[in-house]
Amino acid sequence: MNIANIITNIIQSGVPSLIPDSIPDMSSDWKLTSSMSIDELLEKFMSSLTSFAVNLTVALIVFYVGKFIIKRLVRLVAGIMIRREVDRSLSSFVLSMIRMVLYFILIVTVIGILGIETSSFIAIFASAGVAVGMAMSGTLQNFAGGVLILLLKPYKIGDYIEAQGYAGTVKEIQIFHTIITTYDNKCIIIPNGGLSTGSVNNWSREDYRRVEWSVTISYGDSVEAARAKLLGILADDDRVVKQYVEDDREMRAQALDTETPNDGNDATGASTGKPRAKWLSRLFHHHSKVKERIEDWKERQQTKVLEMLPRIDRRPVVVVDELADSSVVLKVRAWTTTASYWSLFYDINERIYNELPSAGIHFPFPQLDVHLPDKE
Repeated sequence: MNIANIITNIIQSGVPSLIPDSIPDMSSDWKLTSSMSIDELLEKFMSSLTSFAVNLTVALIVFYVGKFIIKRLVRLVAGIMIRREVDRSLSSFVLSMIRMVLYFILIVTVIGILGIETSSFIAIFASAGVAVGMAMSGTLQNFAGGVLILLLKPYKIGDYIEAQGYAGTVKEIQIFHTIITTYDNKCIIIPNGGLSTGSVNNWSREDYRRVEWSVTISYGDSVEAARAKLLGILADDDRVVKQYVEDDREMRAQALDTETPNDGNDATGASTGKPRAKWLSRLFHHHSKVKERIEDWKERQQTKVLEMLPRIDRRPVVVVDELADSSVVLKVRAWTTTASYWSLFYDINERIYNELPSAGIHFPFPQLDVHLPDKE
């Protein structure tokens, strides 16, 4: 093998621009290089090497500049999501997706600068994406459901929900699953696909709920006496709504305002006793004023909507629900806050058992009258 063939092999194996695209081009290049002198081959080799070095330098510059820009963009999007208080799980997933897409575009651009054909890479990635999408159809459905849940917020962390045959308190909302804990502290992981398309009973969504008790009294006992005693028990409890939910909500808000201590903080949540830069103080003050205006506008809109709705009487009631075989069943209904539902339910149960007999009311036992014929 002569020196010309050696240099030709080096050129063809080391410099991408000299690699032929087809077999005929390869044979023609062989004929062309075999007719060249050593000086011409060296000159061509140095020219190709210089071009490749320039392309490599440009590709490295583009890669590092693009990497710097991607980091800045991701940091900018992360800052926007933090200011908008986007859910943590959704923001982390969106940031990872943005970072992945931008790095893919950057790598394809760098490969194109080096002189390598990028259409084949794009086709391979597209085919791989279709195959992965078909294989992960169920997982992608759960992902879409998780995004909808995080955006529409049919429930949030801390709510007590009932869905897919399970009931419990929402502990964590992830992209693919929602984790709830039951009343006996069992951890249940539910896929978001079914939660986003199925029925979800959110027990914590409304501020007020109606509580019901079933009280049985004996036949012959006074219903009016039992009703008066039951209504008196409910009237003594401050957790029970006396008449209107709107008045009760306003009364509780005023009580909360009077009980909230003043810790010396300003509207921005920072201590007023500490010095702060003037520009930072103005920035926080302006932000707090805008936030207060938005909150005031929302409150006014909500007040207008509530004023347009009719006020419903929510006073406690006691009605005769059923005339059973051995007792008269009274249904007791009252309204309270969602947070006080179970505590009120159990406390009133105990008071009914302890105080109702003092009004001459008896709790019946199942009875059966048996008539025996007289023996002749």
